[in-house]
Amino acid sequence: MVQLVRHEPPELVHERIACFQADAPGHALYPDLEVLPEDEIVLKYRFSAFVQGASDLPQRLQDGGFASVLIVGTVTNVCCESSARDAMMLNFKTVMVSDGNSAHSDAEHTATLAAFYAVFGDVMDTDMTIACLRKNATRVAAVAV
Repeated sequence: MVQLVRHEPPELVHERIACFQADAPGHALYPDLEVLPEDEIVLKYRFSAFVQGASDLPQRLQDGGFASVLIVGTVTNVCCESSARDAMMLNFKTVMVSDGNSAHSDAEHTATLAAFYAVFGDVMDTDMTIACLRKNATRVAAVAV
């Protein structure tokens, strides 16, 4: 039997665990973000918002009748990619918004988007995403009439 050993300093492990606590500095919303009273806030306690125990987001989306997820945020190849892949595995149509995500380098960002597009879901920039949303909203309105 092969035993894998992770050579990571214990202080890094503790730091990573601590960053998911509700009162951790990196856990708070960006201070310049405009949050309206009607906006829903979902707390996330793992890299992926869709992995079991990380948040109640998947259930909220299912209860609301949502079938698609747009992924934006940081870091493209960590939280965004983890959430996007897990959302797809839960049968959400998943789109990573290319200019709405950011990584530590262009190479990491581009490699993640390419891998996601090749296997897991779609990649669109903001303009293309908005155009698709408008087109589909028109279709839904026409069907509802």
